Amino acid sequence: MSARAGWLAGAAGVTAVGTAAGLSVAKSLRRKFSDDDPYRDEDFELLDADRSSVVTTPDGVSLAVREVGPENAGLTVVFAHGFCLRMGSFHFQRARLSEQWGEQVRMVFYDQRGHGQSGEAPPDTYTVEQLGQDLESVLAVVAPRGPVVLVGHSMGGMTVLSHARQYPQRYPTRIVGAALIASAAEGVARSPLGEILNNPALEAVRFTARYAPALVHRGRGAARSVIGPILRAASYGDHRISRSVNAFSERMMHDTPIATLVEFLHALEVHDETDGLATLSKVPTLVACGDRDLLTPMDYSQDMADQLAKSQLVIVGGAGHLVQLERPDVIDDALVRLVERATPSKLVALTRRMRERVRLHG
Repeated sequence: MSARAGWLAGAAGVTAVGTAAGLSVAKSLRRKFSDDDPYRDEDFELLDADRSSVVTTPDGVSLAVREVGPENAGLTVVFAHGFCLRMGSFHFQRARLSEQWGEQVRMVFYDQRGHGQSGEAPPDTYTVEQLGQDLESVLAVVAPRGPVVLVGHSMGGMTVLSHARQYPQRYPTRIVGAALIASAAEGVARSPLGEILNNPALEAVRFTARYAPALVHRGRGAARSVIGPILRAASYGDHRISRSVNAFSERMMHDTPIATLVEFLHALEVHDETDGLATLSKVPTLVACGDRDLLTPMDYSQDMADQLAKSQLVIVGGAGHLVQLERPDVIDDALVRLVERATPSKLVALTRRMRERVRLHG
């Protein structure tokens, strides 16, 4: 059999093997939708209206960046999104926290390489180590001065850990706080995702994406049949979820290029950023997750919190992997507390208390 024929056979084989593997994990989970959709008219593209720029990494990849809040704010909070998502996955944080913090805080969001509006890159650069370097590139251009709090969800949390391992000198002199939301310090083979990662058919698609990219479209739908069921099942937990929020998250996943999907799946399996925990111990941290998270079970969060001297652990009952979309109120409140603990001046905390008094007595 020729190499070309082998690649095509591998891609075709994903459909039969992959669908069964994905459904075996997800078959017992049924999405429950809210009868009344409070977000039916929500503008989930809110971030596209914010100040935009592009950060070009040393290896030439263009990263799309959005900002809200004054450039001279006393604190910058930088958000790194997760696997198969984009910066819009922090929609509710951007919407509420920009009002809560006002002019005291600038928020910076960006799309990871290969995701959203950022450029695609050579497949061998789709690693957690590289993501940590990309975060440093964003910080160097967008937040070269002043205190910074990093917020990472899922693979974004791994990005923060990777940055902490590679740039320990930034902590606590520049990076004064960090949040790890639904994340893990090392490979996720112990989670139900491990069943999918061990599927040889998925490796065939990864091989095709790397060495025969012109053929990868043939396995596009097949590869999604491997990972799609588990991503959908793991996204949300026990609570009834808004149909609009669910549709938004599924659009983000579906729009992710297939090479990005399969290469970063491998990265999630093999990464080990546990050394970054020692660096993060120097700053106040938030560790948060849902107790129904199948991709990064709460054991991962509990283990990280145990190793972080200044951590607050928040377990969100009934929530799944996309906890910041499913229960934004809990995550937003936790981020407010993190910023209050991490901010050297108390301006942010003072502003919050003043606004609370106005709300209660106005």
